[in-house]
Amino acid sequence: MLSKLLRLGEGRMLKRLKRVSDYVNTLSDEIEKLTDAELRAKTDEFKKRHADGESLDDLLPEAFAVAREAAWRVLDQRPFDVQLMGGAALHFGNVAEMKTGEGKTLTSVLPAYLNGIGGKGVHIVTVNDYLAKRDSEWMGRVHRFLGLDVGVILAQMTPDERRVAYNADITYGTNNEFGFDYLRDNMAHSLDDLVQRGHNYAIVDEVDSILIDEARTPLIISGPADGASNWYSEFARLAPLMEKDTHYEVDLRKRTVGVHELGVEFVEDQLGIDNLYEAANSPLVSYLNNALKAKELFNRDKDYIVRDGEVLIVDEFTGRVLYGRRYNEGMHQAIEAKEHVEIKAENQTLATITLQNYFRLYEKLAGMTGTAQTEAAELHEIYKLGVVPIPTNKPMIRADQSDLIYKTEEAKYIAVVDDVVERYEKGQPVLIGTTSVERSEYLSRQFQKRRVPHNVLNAKFHEQEATIVAVAGRRGGITVATNMAGRGTDIVLGGNPDFLADLRLRERGLDPVETPDEYDAAWHEELPKVKAEAAKEAEEVIEAGGLYVLGTERHESRRIDNQLRGRSGRQGDPGESRFYLSLGDELMRRFNGAALEAMLNRLNLPDDVPIEAKMVTRAIKSAQTQVEQQNFEVRKNVLKYDEVMNQQRKVIYAERRRILEGENLKEQALDMVRDVVTAYVNGATVEGYAEDWDLEALWTALKTLYPVGIDHATLTHPDADSDRDDLTREELLEELLKDAENAYATRESELEEIAGEGAMRQLERNVLLNVIDRKWREHLYEMDYLKEGIGLRAMAQRDPLVEYQREGYDMFMAMLDGMKEESVGFLFNVTVEAVPSPQVAPVEAPEGLEEFATAAAGQQGSTATAVREEAPTQLRAKGIDNEAPAMTYSGPSEDGTAAVQRNGGDGKAPAGVPGGASRRERRAAARQQGRGAKPPKSVKRR
Repeated sequence: MLSKLLRLGEGRMLKRLKRVSDYVNTLSDEIEKLTDAELRAKTDEFKKRHADGESLDDLLPEAFAVAREAAWRVLDQRPFDVQLMGGAALHFGNVAEMKTGEGKTLTSVLPAYLNGIGGKGVHIVTVNDYLAKRDSEWMGRVHRFLGLDVGVILAQMTPDERRVAYNADITYGTNNEFGFDYLRDNMAHSLDDLVQRGHNYAIVDEVDSILIDEARTPLIISGPADGASNWYSEFARLAPLMEKDTHYEVDLRKRTVGVHELGVEFVEDQLGIDNLYEAANSPLVSYLNNALKAKELFNRDKDYIVRDGEVLIVDEFTGRVLYGRRYNEGMHQAIEAKEHVEIKAENQTLATITLQNYFRLYEKLAGMTGTAQTEAAELHEIYKLGVVPIPTNKPMIRADQSDLIYKTEEAKYIAVVDDVVERYEKGQPVLIGTTSVERSEYLSRQFQKRRVPHNVLNAKFHEQEATIVAVAGRRGGITVATNMAGRGTDIVLGGNPDFLADLRLRERGLDPVETPDEYDAAWHEELPKVKAEAAKEAEEVIEAGGLYVLGTERHESRRIDNQLRGRSGRQGDPGESRFYLSLGDELMRRFNGAALEAMLNRLNLPDDVPIEAKMVTRAIKSAQTQVEQQNFEVRKNVLKYDEVMNQQRKVIYAERRRILEGENLKEQALDMVRDVVTAYVNGATVEGYAEDWDLEALWTALKTLYPVGIDHATLTHPDADSDRDDLTREELLEELLKDAENAYATRESELEEIAGEGAMRQLERNVLLNVIDRKWREHLYEMDYLKEGIGLRAMAQRDPLVEYQREGYDMFMAMLDGMKEESVGFLFNVTVEAVPSPQVAPVEAPEGLEEFATAAAGQQGSTATAVREEAPTQLRAKGIDNEAPAMTYSGPSEDGTAAVQRNGGDGKAPAGVPGGASRRERRAAARQQGRGAKPPKSVKRR
């Protein structure tokens, strides 16, 4: 119903787009008369007019006419009217649904040029690095011809190279690279480290793949957790010494272990501790449980294997090794200790964002794809994007045949091979779509047995794939491909002339970026030859029936099936498509395959005789709709939970940016001092009368925070004759606030003596930035831990999402309070020295409260502990170093699953928690380390 409602305005939008394309056509004659130099000068004219107040909408017709003419002169391709309509739809912030082969890449040049004129940057998002590089070179020729800068973001680029690319008018890149750069920018410690310059306008190619399929997998940057691994080894030594049913019991069905009293005593004796379950020793309990589970529940060569000194998990259902996967909560480390291999630290999340929330950062978002209508409701609900189906340039005449269903997979594949061999013998090109790499390799072996020449595509080597896809439409070409392979390259009957011409020029050492003039001259000479050769072969292919697309299985999403079908019948070419199915297919097994099998058994058909029935096609469509709905709910749920984090992320990132951009932070730091002192006083004076206050404990707590300059005895005993018990909370607070502000002024003077004028401003910036980062990291895995268990609240008749929002808010506010406390402690107590060159990097937590107390006591009435230099240029605080941790990047791959990439140097982490500690342990350790100065129990805030 929602889809129907969303289509109500479709007709009006298409009429509006048609008017735009008609108007552009009226300008064509005038634009065609311009010389190359005059055409190029139009860009500067547009920029000036835009700066003088003309909107981009006003400039659209002329800019589109200029870009169309430039594309014709540079690429020998003139955008059709339907491409002008698609370009306008993109400019207005819609998803343009354009069928395969209708020229989406060329269409994007028009709105990219128009919005590039605005000077705020245009991001064109592709599904892989190869397409980003190819499009930036190929379509970039048009933009460079018109005087705009074009950049590309690739995985292995340095920050300096990325900065140059983002400063270009138009930047190409993948969704993962854009997202990771955003996260890295919000971990930067200097304005010079930033690479992005805002989120103005994005055009997302294959928008359904990026915004729908990949949206279930968030982008995560993680680094090694703090600590060392000795506890895992110690408990791995103890576990074999403990006896089952004497020291502990095992429940194999629930996969749990329970330690008996005798077991607890045994461990206490071995470790030389009095009570395993007292608060200080509580982390040891999880080490013990994990060691016993590793001994009893995880069996080598069944649950895991050890290969090359590494513990690898084995999938219990398929028996395959799951590379890159690790057990969580310290379990993997316990198994590593048991097997005496290197114990690898567990990673902790440093920064994360979902693709939905990343793309919602853009002021204007647009996308293009061949198949968006099935997901129109989701695109509208989550991204506020309308879907506009753009008419095809020529009528589509592809014949889509009914599905053939076989009883067994073996029979299906025999029929597939027979069909393909028959087509091959008459010279018809065939594209065979499979759902997995294994299936494509199985079919390849069958063709080898029949001696049928063919190519295999499986989404691993994009550049090689594009070459194969470019020739997949040639006479007798047989191509076996996984569903996602080769996207972004047209299958043209007779061969793709643009691609083949480019290939020939590159073989001659020409490059559109490195040698643009020679390349362009050779292009116009080579392209007509290649086109003539391809046209001749295309006639033979058309006579044989055009491209035949054969699907070996239905995907759970109709959209993917439609994408495969859409490879055939481009630009009015003839073509044919058919799906071969069996009762063993994943989708058939999941939805009512048994009923179909019973029907086939009643008909008593042999295995090699298929059925072709509308009832089956309807059942499949219904199954696909159900799966799509389930996936939509999953993505919506992910977004609801991430929305809580998103609001918090915005606050933290905005604060970081404010600190980075160098505003004077003195007032903010003083506000923190006032807030923390006020909180301490409020906690200590909660009882109503002065004689009930524990001022001794309050002073002890304050001295760990800053060098207190007054004695509480002077406030409560004004003279020798009478006790003053009428001291009010307001008077006490006023005196302490004055004292704290004086201490801050003294601290500032001391630092200026050490490192010159502005030293305190430097320290404020460094401390606030580093504390905010560490507290945010701690908060991320606090929230992660909360989310893991929040589903259980449903059993108590509570809405898990509401509970997550409420508790997440409370934790966020507590984090902000902790941030103030820790920042004040650092500002007053951290030891500093002058250095000749800038050093800004993550600050490590102090060893404990003792360091604060010692530093505070040592600094009362004396200068800071540091060596004065004659002409220092920078200040360095003890505990700050500039070594970045080794980081791991996790984000969606092209097929929607998570892909992991590692990068960076060795991290240096503070000690205090064993390596690979569980999240629970890390939380406890981080609280202990990052707590900063806290009031004693008796004066804590209530």
